[in-house]
Amino acid sequence: MNSFLRLLILLLSLLIVLPLFLFAQQAETSSKTKDKSKDSAAKDNSKPSGELNAEQIVESVILIYGFPGGRQTLDQIRKTTNERGKTRITYPDGRSDLVNYQRFIIRGANLEKEKIRLDQEFPSVRYSLLHEDGKVFGLYNDQIFSPREDAVAAFTDQIYRSIEALLRYKEDESQITLAGREKMLGVDFYLIDLADKNGRKTRFYVSAKRFRVMMLEYESGDKKYQRKFYDYNYAQGTLVPFRTVLYVDGRITEETDIGTITFGQKVDESLFPKQP
Repeated sequence: MNSFLRLLILLLSLLIVLPLFLFAQQAETSSKTKDKSKDSAAKDNSKPSGELNAEQIVESVILIYGFPGGRQTLDQIRKTTNERGKTRITYPDGRSDLVNYQRFIIRGANLEKEKIRLDQEFPSVRYSLLHEDGKVFGLYNDQIFSPREDAVAAFTDQIYRSIEALLRYKEDESQITLAGREKMLGVDFYLIDLADKNGRKTRFYVSAKRFRVMMLEYESGDKKYQRKFYDYNYAQGTLVPFRTVLYVDGRITEETDIGTITFGQKVDESLFPKQP
Protein backbone atom coordinates (compact mmCIF):
# COMPACT_ATOMS: atom_id res chain seq x y z
CA MET A 1 0.00 0.00 0.00
CA ASN A 2 2.79 2.37 0.86
CA SER A 3 4.43 1.65 -2.50
CA PHE A 4 1.18 2.36 -4.29
CA LEU A 5 0.79 5.72 -2.49
CA ARG A 6 4.34 6.72 -3.29
CA LEU A 7 3.77 5.96 -6.99
CA LEU A 8 0.49 7.86 -7.00
CA ILE A 9 2.08 10.90 -5.35
CA LEU A 10 4.97 10.82 -7.88
CA LEU A 11 2.56 10.73 -10.82
CA LEU A 12 0.53 13.62 -9.42
CA SER A 13 3.74 15.62 -8.90
CA LEU A 14 4.82 15.04 -12.50
CA LEU A 15 1.42 16.15 -13.77
CA ILE A 16 1.77 19.42 -11.87
CA VAL A 17 5.49 20.17 -12.45
CA LEU A 18 5.85 19.12 -16.12
CA PRO A 19 3.38 21.68 -17.56
CA LEU A 20 5.03 24.42 -15.51
CA PHE A 21 8.45 23.38 -16.86
CA LEU A 22 7.21 23.31 -20.47
CA PHE A 23 5.55 26.70 -20.04
CA ALA A 24 8.79 28.17 -18.69
CA GLN A 25 10.80 26.73 -21.60
CA GLN A 26 8.31 28.12 -24.10
CA ALA A 27 8.41 31.55 -22.46
CA GLU A 28 12.23 31.58 -22.53
CA THR A 29 12.31 30.57 -26.20
CA SER A 30 9.74 33.23 -27.06
CA SER A 31 11.78 35.83 -25.19
CA LYS A 32 14.97 34.89 -27.07
CA THR A 33 13.12 35.05 -30.39
CA LYS A 34 11.82 38.52 -29.57
CA ASP A 35 15.31 39.68 -28.56
CA LYS A 36 16.76 38.39 -31.83
CA SER A 37 14.02 40.17 -33.75
CA LYS A 38 14.80 43.39 -31.90
CA ASP A 39 18.52 43.02 -32.59
CA SER A 40 17.83 42.32 -36.25
CA ALA A 41 15.52 45.31 -36.49
CA ALA A 42 18.11 47.50 -34.78
CA LYS A 43 20.78 46.36 -37.25
CA ASP A 44 18.46 47.00 -40.20
CA ASN A 45 17.57 50.45 -38.86
CA SER A 46 21.28 51.32 -38.51
CA LYS A 47 21.62 51.23 -42.33
CA PRO A 48 20.00 54.10 -44.23
CA SER A 49 17.09 52.75 -46.22
CA GLY A 50 17.48 53.16 -49.99
CA GLU A 51 20.93 54.79 -49.77
CA LEU A 52 22.81 55.00 -53.07
CA ASN A 53 26.23 53.39 -53.43
CA ALA A 54 29.33 55.03 -54.94
CA GLU A 55 28.82 53.67 -58.45
CA GLN A 56 25.17 54.74 -58.57
CA ILE A 57 26.11 58.25 -57.46
CA VAL A 58 28.97 58.66 -59.95
CA GLU A 59 26.97 57.18 -62.83
CA SER A 60 24.23 59.71 -62.00
CA VAL A 61 26.86 62.49 -62.15
CA ILE A 62 27.99 61.26 -65.57
CA LEU A 63 24.39 61.25 -66.78
CA ILE A 64 23.83 64.83 -65.58
CA TYR A 65 27.03 66.18 -67.16
CA GLY A 66 26.26 64.47 -70.46
CA PHE A 67 22.47 64.36 -70.52
CA PRO A 68 20.69 62.40 -71.94
CA GLY A 69 23.25 59.74 -72.92
CA GLY A 70 25.79 60.24 -70.15
CA ARG A 71 29.13 58.71 -71.08
CA GLN A 72 28.10 58.23 -74.72
CA THR A 73 27.02 61.87 -75.08
CA LEU A 74 30.28 63.15 -73.56
CA ASP A 75 32.38 60.95 -75.87
CA GLN A 76 30.42 62.09 -78.90
CA ILE A 77 30.40 65.84 -78.20
CA ARG A 78 33.77 66.31 -76.47
CA LYS A 79 35.98 64.73 -79.10
CA THR A 80 37.96 67.95 -79.06
CA THR A 81 37.94 71.02 -76.81
CA ASN A 82 38.93 74.61 -77.50
CA GLU A 83 38.75 76.80 -74.39
CA ARG A 84 39.74 80.42 -73.80
CA GLY A 85 39.71 82.38 -70.58
CA LYS A 86 41.61 84.21 -67.87
CA THR A 87 43.33 83.02 -64.70
CA ARG A 88 44.35 85.25 -61.82
CA ILE A 89 47.33 83.71 -60.02
CA THR A 90 48.03 85.02 -56.51
CA TYR A 91 51.51 84.38 -55.10
CA PRO A 92 52.41 83.81 -51.42
CA ASP A 93 53.81 87.36 -51.13
CA GLY A 94 50.46 88.83 -52.21
CA ARG A 95 51.46 89.72 -55.78
CA SER A 96 49.18 88.53 -58.57
CA ASP A 97 49.22 88.08 -62.34
CA LEU A 98 46.26 88.05 -64.73
CA VAL A 99 47.02 85.36 -67.31
CA ASN A 100 45.25 84.86 -70.64
CA TYR A 101 45.08 81.21 -71.57
CA GLN A 102 43.91 78.88 -74.30
CA ARG A 103 43.48 75.13 -73.85
CA PHE A 104 43.31 72.57 -76.66
CA ILE A 105 42.29 68.96 -76.03
CA ILE A 106 42.11 65.95 -78.32
CA ARG A 107 40.16 63.30 -76.45
CA GLY A 108 41.83 59.97 -75.79
CA ALA A 109 40.54 56.57 -74.69
CA ASN A 110 41.47 57.63 -71.15
CA LEU A 111 43.12 60.61 -69.47
CA GLU A 112 46.60 59.19 -69.88
CA LYS A 113 46.12 59.11 -73.67
CA GLU A 114 44.59 62.59 -73.76
CA LYS A 115 46.44 65.24 -75.74
CA ILE A 116 46.30 68.57 -73.89
CA ARG A 117 47.97 71.85 -74.68
CA LEU A 118 47.75 74.88 -72.36
CA ASP A 119 49.00 78.18 -73.80
CA GLN A 120 49.57 80.82 -71.10
CA GLU A 121 50.32 84.50 -71.66
CA PHE A 122 51.84 86.12 -68.57
CA PRO A 123 52.64 89.86 -68.51
CA SER A 124 56.31 89.13 -69.19
CA VAL A 125 56.40 85.74 -70.91
CA ARG A 126 54.36 83.34 -73.01
CA TYR A 127 54.82 79.58 -73.07
CA SER A 128 52.87 76.32 -73.35
CA LEU A 129 52.58 73.14 -71.30
CA LEU A 130 51.72 69.92 -73.11
CA HIS A 131 50.48 66.51 -72.00
CA GLU A 132 50.95 63.53 -74.32
CA ASP A 133 51.07 59.81 -73.51
CA GLY A 134 51.02 60.60 -69.80
CA LYS A 135 54.10 62.87 -70.05
CA VAL A 136 54.39 66.64 -69.55
CA PHE A 137 56.79 68.99 -71.33
CA GLY A 138 57.01 72.68 -72.18
CA LEU A 139 57.18 74.70 -75.39
CA TYR A 140 58.79 78.14 -75.62
CA ASN A 141 59.40 79.87 -78.98
CA ASP A 142 58.73 76.50 -80.65
CA GLN A 143 61.52 74.93 -78.58
CA ILE A 144 60.80 72.03 -76.23
CA PHE A 145 61.99 72.42 -72.65
CA SER A 146 61.56 70.70 -69.28
CA PRO A 147 59.28 72.76 -66.99
CA ARG A 148 59.93 73.26 -63.29
CA GLU A 149 58.73 70.50 -61.02
CA ASP A 150 56.05 72.67 -59.39
CA ALA A 151 54.67 73.72 -62.79
CA VAL A 152 54.46 70.08 -63.88
CA ALA A 153 52.71 69.13 -60.64
CA ALA A 154 50.14 71.93 -60.98
CA PHE A 155 49.43 71.08 -64.62
CA THR A 156 49.16 67.36 -63.84
CA ASP A 157 46.73 68.04 -61.00
CA GLN A 158 44.51 70.00 -63.40
CA ILE A 159 44.21 66.82 -65.45
CA TYR A 160 44.12 63.95 -62.98
CA ARG A 161 42.46 65.70 -60.03
CA SER A 162 39.53 67.12 -61.94
CA ILE A 163 35.85 66.60 -62.65
CA GLU A 164 36.94 64.83 -65.83
CA ALA A 165 38.81 62.26 -63.73
CA LEU A 166 35.53 61.40 -61.98
CA LEU A 167 33.52 61.34 -65.22
CA ARG A 168 36.01 58.88 -66.72
CA TYR A 169 36.79 56.73 -63.70
CA LYS A 170 35.99 53.51 -65.57
CA GLU A 171 38.19 54.36 -68.55
CA ASP A 172 41.05 55.19 -66.16
CA GLU A 173 40.42 52.05 -64.06
CA SER A 174 40.14 54.20 -60.94
CA GLN A 175 38.53 52.97 -57.72
CA ILE A 176 35.64 54.91 -56.20
CA THR A 177 34.18 54.60 -52.69
CA LEU A 178 31.44 56.40 -50.80
CA ALA A 179 32.93 58.12 -47.75
CA GLY A 180 29.58 59.21 -46.33
CA ARG A 181 27.45 62.36 -46.46
CA GLU A 182 28.07 65.83 -45.14
CA LYS A 183 26.05 69.03 -44.93
CA MET A 184 27.86 72.32 -45.56
CA LEU A 185 26.14 75.71 -45.53
CA GLY A 186 22.79 73.96 -45.85
CA VAL A 187 23.83 71.85 -48.86
CA ASP A 188 23.84 68.06 -48.58
CA PHE A 189 26.83 66.36 -50.22
CA TYR A 190 27.87 62.82 -51.06
CA LEU A 191 31.59 62.36 -50.42
CA ILE A 192 33.18 60.27 -53.16
CA ASP A 193 36.80 59.16 -52.81
CA LEU A 194 38.64 58.35 -56.04
CA ALA A 195 42.00 56.56 -56.19
CA ASP A 196 43.64 56.22 -59.61
CA LYS A 197 46.15 53.61 -60.77
CA ASN A 198 49.08 55.86 -59.83
CA GLY A 199 47.96 56.23 -56.23
CA ARG A 200 46.56 59.76 -56.53
CA LYS A 201 43.61 60.22 -54.15
CA THR A 202 40.93 62.87 -54.55
CA ARG A 203 37.71 63.49 -52.64
CA PHE A 204 34.74 64.87 -54.56
CA TYR A 205 31.81 66.73 -52.98
CA VAL A 206 28.74 65.84 -55.03
CA SER A 207 25.47 67.68 -54.48
CA ALA A 208 22.94 65.10 -53.24
CA LYS A 209 20.17 67.11 -54.87
CA ARG A 210 21.60 67.98 -58.30
CA PHE A 211 24.49 65.49 -58.70
CA ARG A 212 26.96 68.22 -59.61
CA VAL A 213 30.54 68.30 -58.32
CA MET A 214 30.79 71.46 -56.25
CA MET A 215 34.24 70.92 -54.76
CA LEU A 216 37.16 68.51 -54.72
CA GLU A 217 40.07 68.24 -52.34
CA TYR A 218 43.37 66.42 -52.09
CA GLU A 219 46.72 66.53 -50.36
CA SER A 220 50.11 66.81 -51.99
CA GLY A 221 53.27 66.93 -49.92
CA ASP A 222 52.39 68.81 -46.75
CA LYS A 223 49.74 71.01 -48.42
CA LYS A 224 46.00 70.67 -48.67
CA TYR A 225 44.27 71.70 -51.90
CA GLN A 226 40.63 72.54 -52.53
CA ARG A 227 39.13 73.34 -55.92
CA LYS A 228 35.63 74.83 -55.97
CA PHE A 229 33.33 75.05 -58.99
CA TYR A 230 30.84 77.83 -59.76
CA ASP A 231 28.69 79.30 -62.53
CA TYR A 232 27.53 76.03 -64.05
CA ASN A 233 26.05 76.28 -67.53
CA TYR A 234 25.54 74.07 -70.57
CA ALA A 235 27.95 74.14 -73.50
CA GLN A 236 26.69 72.20 -76.51
CA GLY A 237 24.44 70.22 -74.21
CA THR A 238 27.12 69.22 -71.69
CA LEU A 239 27.50 70.72 -68.23
CA VAL A 240 30.51 73.00 -67.57
CA PRO A 241 31.52 75.10 -64.52
CA PHE A 242 32.60 78.45 -65.97
CA ARG A 243 34.40 79.57 -62.82
CA THR A 244 36.93 77.62 -60.75
CA VAL A 245 38.78 78.69 -57.61
CA LEU A 246 41.81 76.84 -56.21
CA TYR A 247 42.74 77.09 -52.51
CA VAL A 248 46.06 75.96 -51.02
CA ASP A 249 45.95 75.59 -47.23
CA GLY A 250 42.85 77.79 -47.20
CA ARG A 251 44.38 80.59 -49.29
CA ILE A 252 43.16 81.44 -52.80
CA THR A 253 45.95 80.90 -55.32
CA GLU A 254 44.09 80.65 -58.65
CA GLU A 255 40.80 81.99 -59.99
CA THR A 256 39.90 80.84 -63.49
CA ASP A 257 37.03 82.17 -65.61
CA ILE A 258 36.17 80.54 -68.92
CA GLY A 259 35.35 83.06 -71.63
CA THR A 260 34.42 80.67 -74.44
CA ILE A 261 34.46 76.89 -74.79
CA THR A 262 33.58 74.84 -77.86
CA PHE A 263 33.61 71.11 -78.48
CA GLY A 264 34.00 69.06 -81.63
CA GLN A 265 35.91 71.58 -83.76
CA LYS A 266 39.03 70.45 -85.58
CA VAL A 267 42.22 70.78 -83.54
CA ASP A 268 45.42 70.80 -85.59
CA GLU A 269 47.69 67.88 -84.68
CA SER A 270 50.70 70.12 -85.34
CA LEU A 271 49.91 71.84 -82.01
CA PHE A 272 51.27 68.70 -80.34
CA PRO A 273 54.91 68.21 -81.36
CA LYS A 274 56.53 64.96 -80.30
CA GLN A 275 59.25 65.00 -77.71
CA PRO A 276 62.70 64.37 -79.19
